[in-house]
Amino acid sequence: MTNFQKLFLFASISLVSLSTPAYELRECKPIQSNSPAEARQFIKCLDSNIETLERERTIWINKIVMDMEELEQDTGNTQLLPIIRRSLKHKDNYIEDSCRWRYLHKMPNSTKAAVSYKECKIRLYSRHIEDLKIGY
Repeated sequence: MTNFQKLFLFASISLVSLSTPAYELRECKPIQSNSPAEARQFIKCLDSNIETLERERTIWINKIVMDMEELEQDTGNTQLLPIIRRSLKHKDNYIEDSCRWRYLHKMPNSTKAAVSYKECKIRLYSRHIEDLKIGY
């Protein structure tokens, strides 16, 4: 990681940690009717929240990886980073599979299936971000 990348990441994390909460999710108006336009708006709102959470999650993951890379250089402990990367990979798989079965359970109603999948991702991403924020 270059010095510029480290500086940019540090600045991003500093900005995130100054605001409370670090991210704001849009309030999505629930679907009230069978209108495709209303369903589309609701799903777009959920997508926007997922993108926000993905950005926040990436910031925290990058911070942890960067901290562990520094620790590895300082101490020579090469065990932490592979374990962290493996846990992140498994967490990604868990989130995807957990939300996918909820999607499949609601089929053949594609709107309900999509909403279920997206709400699941929002819930699990939010929990993962909270876990990543916990000090180590």
